[in-house]
Amino acid sequence: MVTHTRPPEDESVPMTAPFMDYVVAYDDWIVKQDVPVVRGFYIEDMKEVEVGPWARRGCNGAIVILEGTGGVNDTHVLEIPPGGSINPEKHMYEEMIYVLSGRGAASIWVDEKKKQTFEWGTGAVFSVPLNAWSEFHNGSGTEPARFMSVTNLPTVINMFHNEDFIYDNPFNFKDRFSGEDDFFSGGGKMWKNRIWQTNFVADAATTKLYSWKERGAGGSNIFFELAQNSMGAHISQFPVSTYKKAHHHGPGAHVILVDGEGYSLLWREEDEERIRCNWKPGSLLVPPEHWFHEHFNPGNRPARYLALRFTGRRFIQPGAYSGAEGADVSVKKGGWQIEYEDEDESIHREFEAELAKNGEVCRMKGMIPSCTGTTLDG
Repeated sequence: MVTHTRPPEDESVPMTAPFMDYVVAYDDWIVKQDVPVVRGFYIEDMKEVEVGPWARRGCNGAIVILEGTGGVNDTHVLEIPPGGSINPEKHMYEEMIYVLSGRGAASIWVDEKKKQTFEWGTGAVFSVPLNAWSEFHNGSGTEPARFMSVTNLPTVINMFHNEDFIYDNPFNFKDRFSGEDDFFSGGGKMWKNRIWQTNFVADAATTKLYSWKERGAGGSNIFFELAQNSMGAHISQFPVSTYKKAHHHGPGAHVILVDGEGYSLLWREEDEERIRCNWKPGSLLVPPEHWFHEHFNPGNRPARYLALRFTGRRFIQPGAYSGAEGADVSVKKGGWQIEYEDEDESIHREFEAELAKNGEVCRMKGMIPSCTGTTLDG
């Protein structure tokens, strides 16, 4: 068991009293998995993350815990061998899956007689309903298939600190999934403000997006509510030679680059040095809690990313980042966003310099007062 010791703050406590150890159940769980664990601010390519034998899952895997998770969620990377499958499993934590490479099928069930099987390929996004059985199969006999799942396991296991409760719980969440034939059909319902309630997204790279002008630079977006989860997801895209407005939010937003090449800047306070994270398809970035971050596209094609978040927009957790409030509201009005006219001018100078290296011209004239380039439509 991984334990930690803290001295008492109250000096009146008898010196003969023992220190109380405190336990982080998630740390215990990590040790038991005996797989590679990756940490840091971001990962350049999730398709290249080192994996090792994961006995519980029956395949190679790894655990990714980046700075921005804040201890609320994590990422599991699983690689299914050619023609292989992974061990069936059910658990009392949510997970949202993004297929990094390969193709295959998933079988999901709470009742063996009503097992649902559907195919997935690179770019697919879906979620296994809470405490439903799942089994994944590789559809290729020659190439491995790799996917990542963002989970809220750290929060759940630290709350209950009992693995039998997590992995051997008989409760059936019939309000979430009871074996419906069309559950993973890719249909669903569109709601106002670009929200798609669905259980399967065939390809994050080609999913239709809708304008979100408040976030700047001609960007577009769609929010997903998957499998009645408390967690949520969205896809955003912005044009070449542009960048989005800086903003901040709570922990646990895993940003996966789907297409494009560029970089992001992270900072806590305006006078602090910014951390630069260069990205390409497959890169993973998790901005730390309430750090400002800004995404830049100096490349030659639109930049698109998928964000798998700790909270969604349907089942709101009070005090937690839901992806709704503040993301497109100026900090001067109590929101979380820095408007273009209020940002540090050095940010735009750095972007124009990056464009110049690529022989490109900035397309943000009219949005940025100091822009020396052309307009978005120019």
